[in-house]
Amino acid sequence: MPERYDVTGTPSASADASRTAVWTRRTALVALILAALNLRPAVTSIGPVLEEIRDGLGMSATVAGLLTSMPAVCFALVGFAAPRLARRFGHEAVVACGALAIAAGLAVRPLAADSAQFVALSALALAGIAVVNVLLPVVVKQRFPDRVGTMTGLYSMVLNAGASTAAAVTVPLAREFGADWRVGLGAWALLAASAVPPWLLLAHKSASANAKRDSEADPKPDAEAPARIRPVRSPTAWALAVYFGLQATAAYVVIGWLPQIFRDAGLSADTAGLLFAVTSVLGIPLSFALTALAGRLRHQSGIAVTIGLFGLAGYAGLWAAPDAAPWVWACLLGVGNCSFPLALTMIGLRGRDSAAVARLSGFAQSTGYLLSVPGPVLVGVLYDHSGGWRWPLVFLAVLMVPQLVAGHFAGRDRRID
Repeated sequence: MPERYDVTGTPSASADASRTAVWTRRTALVALILAALNLRPAVTSIGPVLEEIRDGLGMSATVAGLLTSMPAVCFALVGFAAPRLARRFGHEAVVACGALAIAAGLAVRPLAADSAQFVALSALALAGIAVVNVLLPVVVKQRFPDRVGTMTGLYSMVLNAGASTAAAVTVPLAREFGADWRVGLGAWALLAASAVPPWLLLAHKSASANAKRDSEADPKPDAEAPARIRPVRSPTAWALAVYFGLQATAAYVVIGWLPQIFRDAGLSADTAGLLFAVTSVLGIPLSFALTALAGRLRHQSGIAVTIGLFGLAGYAGLWAAPDAAPWVWACLLGVGNCSFPLALTMIGLRGRDSAAVARLSGFAQSTGYLLSVPGPVLVGVLYDHSGGWRWPLVFLAVLMVPQLVAGHFAGRDRRID
């Protein structure tokens, strides 16, 4: 686009505004990608070295199950506060603080002396992830309102890339430093720190723009805002919350226990880590393709049901013969895990504007994660008492039925004000 000049030969105000808008949009894209890249390494880096963590800290299987539930607990409790914090301090500023919390938590967690300290120190990073989880769909709706499906697919794809990289690289990284699992976990703090600067830039830009807008605002009172429906009163919001919660239950069991399932079947730690990485790697192209498709459809119910059936088939394979075709089971579960980016896309599509998406995202994600808390703990208890994985896998298969139903209702073309 040719640059406009005023009568003095200097760039016009409209040209300056255009350059600023382009810079802000590009910075938002970089910030979105870096934030998404750091939303899972804090969690997925644990599974491949869980056995070493348990040995080093004297951690029981039940406590390990609690550890796999911790993300859901933190995401639920902190997620409820994220929209309120964003209204007070701004979306970008709160996300910047969340990114900083992730980096700090990952740096201090490896210093834990026992199980209790490890669990407690994990909360800081998980709290930061909770804030970013809730607010990224809002940023997408606000910064890219005409490309919600595509941009959600992009950051979901990057999220899966971060998750799979952490799962595949943590064990080799620890081996390079004398098989020290603490180094393997702590190294991810460096990646998390890279996400802070672009969000600080966006926060500063937004604060400046808001101050300028306030100084130029018309002193006359605004027209009365239209009444908004609270998400708690919306059947669609509840369907989204249930769908989000049940897919989160499955996801965190897979993240926390899938490598151990394969190791118990006789596979090596390296192979188990790679198999788990496959479940995330598949999500890289599939997340982008499915969410881009979902963004163009009025209804997403068919997609929700289809990918749920893939997950159900993966559980059946693990139940029947985990070592017979482990790569097939990993691929099936990888497709099933695409319910997460689909849920994020539906949240962005169901809200009419960024304010509605903020409230819906906070409700659906926090309520959903709260619903998911007992699942991984129950899996750990069932494993302890049965001495194997058959009953835990039956439990996960049963939970898939209400997930399919909730996905059908959440995918209908409904809008929440």
